[in-house]
Amino acid sequence: MHAMTQSGQPSNKTTTDRIAHLRDRIDRIDQQVLELINQRLRVGKEIGDIKADRGTQVADEARENLLIQRLLKLNTGPLTEGMLREIYRTVIAASRELQRHQRVAFLGPEATFSHIAARHHFGPGVKLVPHTSIEDIFSDVEKEACDYGVVPVENSIEGSVNRTLDLLFETRLVICAEKYQNISHDLLSISGKLEDIKAIYSHDQALAQCRKWLRRHCPEAALKESSSTAEAARKAAENPAAAAIASREAGTLYQLKIVSPRIEDYPRNVTRFLVIGRDQPSPTGNDKTSLMFVTSHIPGALHHALQPIADAGLNMVKLESRPMKHENWSYFFFVDLEGHRTDRTVRETMDRMMPMCLYLKCAGSYPKGEKP
Repeated sequence: MHAMTQSGQPSNKTTTDRIAHLRDRIDRIDQQVLELINQRLRVGKEIGDIKADRGTQVADEARENLLIQRLLKLNTGPLTEGMLREIYRTVIAASRELQRHQRVAFLGPEATFSHIAARHHFGPGVKLVPHTSIEDIFSDVEKEACDYGVVPVENSIEGSVNRTLDLLFETRLVICAEKYQNISHDLLSISGKLEDIKAIYSHDQALAQCRKWLRRHCPEAALKESSSTAEAARKAAENPAAAAIASREAGTLYQLKIVSPRIEDYPRNVTRFLVIGRDQPSPTGNDKTSLMFVTSHIPGALHHALQPIADAGLNMVKLESRPMKHENWSYFFFVDLEGHRTDRTVRETMDRMMPMCLYLKCAGSYPKGEKP
């Protein structure tokens, strides 16, 4: 029997004893959790040693995806899906860190949306290396100065990032994963007051995504392009009469105040980022395959090249054309299909497309990213 007060409630002493007992249980559980995490990391390191001997990459997106899906099915709560994903993202990142300190290139500086996407995808424990251009990212990953690169490929409002498509066509790198990132733009300045702003810095895409808001609220302000939203925040931090359109993280980094939050014209603003590298991820059952191909200059050539996709009943989720740099009025095409290159239907479709194309490249098969 618990000791009761005259009001029928447990006494303070009883409550204190119960809390102390529960905390002792937590301490014992934490000790067990710690031992199991270390045991898991030791096994992971053994796997890393084997991969190092074989000369293969540490990261296996397909395996990690399957691991999370299996745990979600086993989970009975109260751990939520979001909590589970966050915990295991950290555990997996720690395992990678012990296996080999990975270097991941992103479009910098720190606090750009590319940086945020890279951090969310890889978690802590990897070395995130800022680069000033998409070209530099591809170059460093090709030269193996970095293991992976994170590059934007399309925005739900502004469309494709053409330089990324061009470099995928021109290099031997492939897509290893994709990451969808919500994009929210804040107007930031030193004072946080709209009336102080005479100039507004941002990346050209961010300026375009906030065009209506700027026209309505800052019609007199000079709009100035910068290499990134984070670079815009750095410039605004040096000028009391300037503001930046950037992420909230950039505002925190450069100690700027929010003049107005979420000023993008369309609230459903999402950018798709690609993780580029040299890996060929294994199938997960929920994959996407990207193809790049060139057709002859004859009537119906594109139709004939795409016909095998329709005949196979594959879902084509993207089709884009880009001019080829070495020949005027010639184009290559970029296609995203549902399925993995090792799936029989996808493999046979590629085989049937080959005779219809002057050139065909599989730019990667990888797990589908989760759309927000």
